[in-house]
Amino acid sequence: MKIYNTLTAQKEDFKPINEGKVGIYVCGPTVYNRIHIGNARPICVFDVFRRYLEYKGYDVTFIQNYTDVNDKIIRQAGIEGLTPEETALKYIAEYETDARGLNVRAADKHPKVSLYMDKIIEMIQTLVDKGYAYQAGGDVYYRTRKFKDYGKLSKQSIDDLVAGARVEVNDIKEDPLDFALWKGCGEDEQHWDSPWGKGRPGWHIECSAMAKDCLGDTIDIHCGGKDLVFPHHENEIAQSEAATGKKFSNYWMHNGHINIDNKKMSKSAGNFFLTRDAAEKYGYETIRYLMIQAHYRMPMNYTAELLESCKASLARLYNCRENLDKAIASAQSGSITPEGEEVFKKRREQFEAAMDDDLNTADGLTAVFELVRDLNIMISSADTSKEQLVRGAELFDCMTGVLGLLYNRDKGEEIPSEVLELVEQRKAARKEKNFALADEIRDKIAAMGYTVKETRQGTEIKKA
Repeated sequence: MKIYNTLTAQKEDFKPINEGKVGIYVCGPTVYNRIHIGNARPICVFDVFRRYLEYKGYDVTFIQNYTDVNDKIIRQAGIEGLTPEETALKYIAEYETDARGLNVRAADKHPKVSLYMDKIIEMIQTLVDKGYAYQAGGDVYYRTRKFKDYGKLSKQSIDDLVAGARVEVNDIKEDPLDFALWKGCGEDEQHWDSPWGKGRPGWHIECSAMAKDCLGDTIDIHCGGKDLVFPHHENEIAQSEAATGKKFSNYWMHNGHINIDNKKMSKSAGNFFLTRDAAEKYGYETIRYLMIQAHYRMPMNYTAELLESCKASLARLYNCRENLDKAIASAQSGSITPEGEEVFKKRREQFEAAMDDDLNTADGLTAVFELVRDLNIMISSADTSKEQLVRGAELFDCMTGVLGLLYNRDKGEEIPSEVLELVEQRKAARKEKNFALADEIRDKIAAMGYTVKETRQGTEIKKA
């Protein structure tokens, strides 16, 4: 498998530190609000990545943190009349609701900043002791220039950073480039005791401490959105490698931005969408499909037309799977033909080639839909054996399962008894060749929100 490594700016063969095992750290949400549509992309994309690595036989340890200590949380707590702790717990629950809706599996561990304060303080102290950090008043800052490789992830030089506008200026810092590891605060604010006084950690140090504790000094893969490359991930590297003297992460994977109707999403532009709101209109599974229908590194445009297209594509997948079930139920036993074996082998190899090429889910989906075309041909033939259809269904389920799709297949609503009774009346009318009555009954069924049609596998009833 090849992975595009942001650190080297090229595709590389993936070689884990320990054969057969993979450690992944993904930057999780800052829990002060429900997640927006841009947040949904990394959690869906890297959930697929985890599933595919497991499909390939790796033992994956997947870590995703919760930033539950942050100035944004404190501000939101004031707005809602809650404590920061209550606010964080509330929005962790909200995140988990959206994650379940998107069929994103829980991480093996979700470390929280609030529970890692001792280890965060310990790492800061190590950096102070090594001369990479210094106290200024009640704050502690990282000496950015002391870390010789600063900028290696974002490909920015120190001079470029000084000339840029993304550097926080503070009179008490030794250098404008230095960033906060610990921020002092008053007794009346959320705080923890430290060797430098009461305060709370800076944003970047938390991930360094949690990744080290959960996965060791050097991790296999660090994932996140492209917007985190600088300064967050750049600062993580500087902190971690200065503290341990070892490479922090061997591979860095970053997903592309999401634009809304070709414009950057922002509240001020009025094009800011929460995942929950989008899911209420289009369904969570449509949102998940949207997030993986393009290559994860490419920018993606969120439009109503694209969502409708994704919804239609999902319907094709569900329709194929339902037809498979019906065909299997009525098919005769027999052998799998050599042609059938060749089709299944070809589609599996096509799928794996796509996913092995830097997690190309777009081409992975192409392989799935070409399998759908093959299966539809098999279903339409009365000579296809039950065994061949079952094998096809297994491959279909395997591929869609890696992508995390079709997870609502067994959650269909129960069809009301009144509709079922009308369907039986329509069958009787058709049997008696009273097609006018059959059409009248069909219209009644439609008025109740269902469609009914006859197929080779039997009568099909669907919610409209």
